[in-house]
Amino acid sequence: MIRSFIREVYEGPVAIRLRRFLLVGVFAAGVQMVLLYLFVDIAHVNYLIAATIAIEVTIILSYVLNNYWTFRASKKTERLEYAIGLLKTNLVRGSAVPIQLAILYLLVDWQNFLYLAANAVAIFVSGVYRYVLDARWTWG
Repeated sequence: MIRSFIREVYEGPVAIRLRRFLLVGVFAAGVQMVLLYLFVDIAHVNYLIAATIAIEVTIILSYVLNNYWTFRASKKTERLEYAIGLLKTNLVRGSAVPIQLAILYLLVDWQNFLYLAANAVAIFVSGVYRYVLDARWTWG
C-alpha cells in the first residue's frame, strides 16, 4: 500500500497534480507569510488575528489557482459549481485553520519560536491534511 502510494507520487497521474498542488501551496504560503509580516510588524495586529486573516486570503487564492491549474481536468467552471467548490475548499481549509493556529500558538508562546518560523511549520503540517481532503472532496 505504501509502496504503491510512493510510486504514484513519483510516476502516476497523481504525481503531476501533487507537484502542482505543492507549487500553488508554496506560492500561497509565501503570500501568507508576507501578509502575516505586514499585519504584525507594520499594522501591529496580534499575530493570531493576523494569521487568521492571512490564511483566509490564501484559501481563496489557492482555490482559484488550484481550480484552474492543479485540478483543471475537474475544474469548476459554472458559477454555482464554482461557488460550491469555493465553499467546499473553505470548509476543508477552514477545518485546518484551528490546526494551523494551534501549532502557531504553541510554537510562539510555549517554545519561543519567531512567529514567521512557527507559521512556516504550521503551514507545512496542516498542508498535508488540506491536500488529502481537497483532492478527495473539493475536486473529487
